[in-house]
Amino acid sequence: MSAYTEYSPAAEYLHLLSAPMWPQLSTRLARALADADPAAGTAVEFGADTGLGTEVLMRSLAPAPVVVAEPAATLRAVLLARLHNLPDGERVSVFPCGAEELMLPERICAAIGIHMIGHLAPSARRALFADLVPRLAPGAPMIFNVQPPDTADIVEVPPFTVQQGQLRYEGSGRALPTGPDRLHWTMTYRTLHEDREISRAVAEYDWWIVTAQALASELADAGAPAEIDDSLVIARGPHR
Repeated sequence: MSAYTEYSPAAEYLHLLSAPMWPQLSTRLARALADADPAAGTAVEFGADTGLGTEVLMRSLAPAPVVVAEPAATLRAVLLARLHNLPDGERVSVFPCGAEELMLPERICAAIGIHMIGHLAPSARRALFADLVPRLAPGAPMIFNVQPPDTADIVEVPPFTVQQGQLRYEGSGRALPTGPDRLHWTMTYRTLHEDREISRAVAEYDWWIVTAQALASELADAGAPAEIDDSLVIARGPHR
């Protein structure tokens, strides 16, 4: 299984800076998972990060077993520590691999991939969907989200901050096109005490651009017609 180190320099920042966007996203994700049948199989998550989506999956699909893939060791450390403190955290198996390397369960009651689809090249996405769709229980939801931009343009993300104790944690970013459907992101993270920078980290990674419409088309080609709910693309297991 391949090592994934792109996020390692920024590991201490990612959970803190991601958490504020999740209350609204959790509600939308839970709504999309509401009619999933936990008795129909195993719940799967690709790119679990620190577990904010994992918690939604656990609540929505209790008591189904949950299998997640997270390739970054630094993020798995946070995820496993958080799962250890959850009453039913033992339901979750965390595999140290990327989405395309995960050995999928035979029967899947739901699958999600939040903030991760751009890490997969188009060929890897299609291969994943071809393997995933036949394993979905009839009507089982498969949910991915897309992130801007929709085209290969220069992108500037202004600083955003979270307060923790006496310190502020700040993230900002810049993306440069490296191809017609690919970006190279440079994310800068700072720790501030009052207005003084006391720590800085930089993370870089490549990102494949995919629109919601293109992703829905790829899922339909794999046999799972999809609907688009803003940034969420929701497909369902075919009825056989």
